[in-house]
Amino acid sequence: MTTDRQSPRPVGVIGLGAMGAGIAASLRRAGCRVHAYDIRPGVAAAFAEQGGVACATLADMAADCDIVVSVVVNASQTEAVLFGEGGIASTLRPGSVFVMCSTVAPTWSAALETRLAALGIHYLDAPISGGAAKAAAGQMTMMTAGTAAAYAACGDVLESMAGKVYRLGDRAGAGSKVKIINQLLAGVHIAAAAEAMALGLRAGVDAEALYDVITHSAGNSWMFENRMPHVLAGDYTPLSAVDIFVKDLGLVLDTARHSKFPLPLASTAHQMFMQASTAGHGGEDDSAVIKIFPGITLPESP
Repeated sequence: MTTDRQSPRPVGVIGLGAMGAGIAASLRRAGCRVHAYDIRPGVAAAFAEQGGVACATLADMAADCDIVVSVVVNASQTEAVLFGEGGIASTLRPGSVFVMCSTVAPTWSAALETRLAALGIHYLDAPISGGAAKAAAGQMTMMTAGTAAAYAACGDVLESMAGKVYRLGDRAGAGSKVKIINQLLAGVHIAAAAEAMALGLRAGVDAEALYDVITHSAGNSWMFENRMPHVLAGDYTPLSAVDIFVKDLGLVLDTARHSKFPLPLASTAHQMFMQASTAGHGGEDDSAVIKIFPGITLPESP
């Protein structure tokens, strides 16, 4: 869609989950006309009540937006958004840009760039990090890679979404490689945080006191400080679910396997999340990985 300088720029956001909702809100605050689509009934309509535009179908979004930001869970959902029934790959206008924010295999992302280029669509490999609060504040991190033309097609939209936009290469895949490494650390840190808190509970240490001491000591991590309050509150409402790390650490291990690179800590953390998922906690907050430890009594919600 061609707009004059006075008209708000139309930008589509697919997926209004914990991160996508924050991205959509940040873009709207920046003055964009945000068109939203979510598979869950009523979610896009609720966003429209806040000043956005609800799209009943992906085709509706493609008709109005030359920039589409996809914030779905994985490669399979991204594939469906683009090439599934009602997918937008065939309806986006040539010269449009598809910004992919999911955590996916770098090789898959590179292949997607080629597929979309054949249709005249620009592609930006742009996984994100920082959590729901930073997404809502427009302060998340984007790890991006793509052609100069893809960046030009986005204009200043990326900066409206994120506090840090890293440009990591001129071909897709480079952003996803960095995100994979970030997820290695994030998953290991959550698993280690859960292990430390579980040991404290087993040893009879006051959990609140332990949290206070660790967060003011050298053993602290961002994940310990961010996730262990969920355990202390007994609240496992998913902001990022256990099954996300089953997927993401699986991608980490798959990436390393291709070059026969050993990842002993990531492997152990992956098994911990797998165990939690198999025990029925896959849809709970990723801090629920602490539930795999025997012989401890976890705090309960009030």
